[in-house]
Amino acid sequence: MKMKTIVISMFLTISLLLSIPLASSQEVEDEIEFSYQSGAENGPEHWGEINVNWTKCGTGHQQSPIDLLNERVQVNPYLGRLHRSYRPANATMKNRGHDVELKWNEDAGSIQIDGDQYNLTQLHWHAPSEHTINGKRFAMEMHMVHLTPDGKKIAVIGFLYEYGHPDPLLNELEPYIKEISNEKHEEEWVGIIDPRKIKLGSRKYYRYMGSLTVPPCTEGVVWTIVKKIRTVTRDQVHLLKDAVHEEAQNNARPTQSIYDRMISMYRPMKINK
Repeated sequence: MKMKTIVISMFLTISLLLSIPLASSQEVEDEIEFSYQSGAENGPEHWGEINVNWTKCGTGHQQSPIDLLNERVQVNPYLGRLHRSYRPANATMKNRGHDVELKWNEDAGSIQIDGDQYNLTQLHWHAPSEHTINGKRFAMEMHMVHLTPDGKKIAVIGFLYEYGHPDPLLNELEPYIKEISNEKHEEEWVGIIDPRKIKLGSRKYYRYMGSLTVPPCTEGVVWTIVKKIRTVTRDQVHLLKDAVHEEAQNNARPTQSIYDRMISMYRPMKINK
């Protein structure tokens, strides 16, 4: 009877562990261990050496960000339009030290990629941009992070910004970003935020397989970079930079080697009449 109890207990423990989403599918919430300062002991070149769970940062062959060089891009009209099904939901703003995060606390909808459903969980900003196009770096980049219901697969939609007109979302969130810039307010309740207000602006997008751009640099991430370049003001970029820790005011990981990866671009087929 005792042996039977032990076996049942072990079975339940294993079942519980298998039901927990992989921890490596989550970005590091605090940048105490790493920095964006090139040449520093904990800088991007050494992320893979800092923590045993971060080895992919140094050894991976599917790392992000990358340069979206025209010569490597293959047009693929069969990728299809990006199917987004979002809904308004309550959210909070969080200062993670290395970036500013808007996190949805309720079901904010999902996207569909290759038959998989990825639920929208959060978005955050990098300034300057992490991805480049033909070697050109932009003023800012926003990442909308999605996870499958089991938490094991990740899909990120990236938006690139150049200086110009104000970004409507940052206009809406400005008071909350200012609040979390204060050390006493690292997290701020925002209320209902509608992700449907974030327009793609174009049907065209880049698609490739990559990784998280912060430790643990988990690979297997489905990246979608919207081709349309959006605009943001210098004041809005400074607002984000002023909110984070000084060491992360330029929180863009250097571009990584592409190795033998394919970069696809979706462009609707022209129908000849």
